[in-house]
Amino acid sequence: MNINDTIAQALAQAGLDTRSGPLKGVTDTIRRALASAGLGGESAATPAHIDVIDVVARDISAPGASPEAGQFVRRTLQHPAGARDYKLYRPAAQANDTSRLQPLVVMLHGCTQSADDFAAGTQMNRLADQHGFLVLYPEQSAGANTSRCWNWFRPQDQVREGGEPALIAAMVRAVMDEQPVDAQRVYVAGLSAGAAMAVVLGETWPDLFAAVGAHSGLPFAAAHDIPSALAAMKGRGVVGTVSGSGRATATVPTIVFHGDRDHTVQHSNGAHIAAQARRAAPSLQTRSDTGTAPGGRRYTRDMHTDAGGRVIVERWTVHGAGHAWSGGDAAGSYTDNAGPDASAEMLRFFLAQVPRG
Repeated sequence: MNINDTIAQALAQAGLDTRSGPLKGVTDTIRRALASAGLGGESAATPAHIDVIDVVARDISAPGASPEAGQFVRRTLQHPAGARDYKLYRPAAQANDTSRLQPLVVMLHGCTQSADDFAAGTQMNRLADQHGFLVLYPEQSAGANTSRCWNWFRPQDQVREGGEPALIAAMVRAVMDEQPVDAQRVYVAGLSAGAAMAVVLGETWPDLFAAVGAHSGLPFAAAHDIPSALAAMKGRGVVGTVSGSGRATATVPTIVFHGDRDHTVQHSNGAHIAAQARRAAPSLQTRSDTGTAPGGRRYTRDMHTDAGGRVIVERWTVHGAGHAWSGGDAAGSYTDNAGPDASAEMLRFFLAQVPRG
């Protein structure tokens, strides 16, 4: 029995009708909140009518790139933590060129999304064509999470070995074994549950990932079970949970995007992600600027720089934006094209990092 069934059974035993009237709205709200975190249980697929994030994700079959673009191929990784599909994009200019090492950007989708959907919405493949880098899109399976969310909230998936971080790292290694990847320029970014998992990967695999991009995500170790996950998403209990969880192993440069009208994952979580990253390099200097994107949304950008002026932590607050990829394309779900281009800004931040020695 999953948690939704448990709730329904408990209310029924109390003689309360959850199929109509005021309690129907209450139970629907609970189910939507659980689904957005991927906590609805594993006994059945998520109903199509449930609004998991802000809109229902569409089935996108196109790769989100121009007809003359490169190769977008699907593969499957077999791993002790489970089998997962992934898609790899090779830009046209590099599709047949193995002489030059290329950066690799790993993109982790949000709940209910697919690789094709996320590629269409973020337009990262278009940027790959322009700048020459590989893009890896791991896909969560419905068997591992009924809402296809990465399991960022489970303790076994917040450690280096054994869970989803190890699985995604193995996927990256598989791509590196067959493609001309620059091992010093491997980056990971994600949306929502994917952003939370990107932060986990920066903490657990700092030797593999040179930088992290988190859009509408949550900080490392923000949750350890279902109640704490729901509390963290609503901005409750996060400070006490993560106050002692700053990165201690290595400084992983981090860029954060979050809308201040996000009611699925409260925007205070973005501040906590940035605070964790800053704790690994406490001597950083801070400066801020503001502006307005071409689409009309205002933003505030906080930049935390080292002694040489290099930005190590960068946080964008997109004013008026909800739970959606800023500057994204409407061809994909969970996008807001009125905001600054999160894909371009994350790529700019990634490529500006100094390769590790």
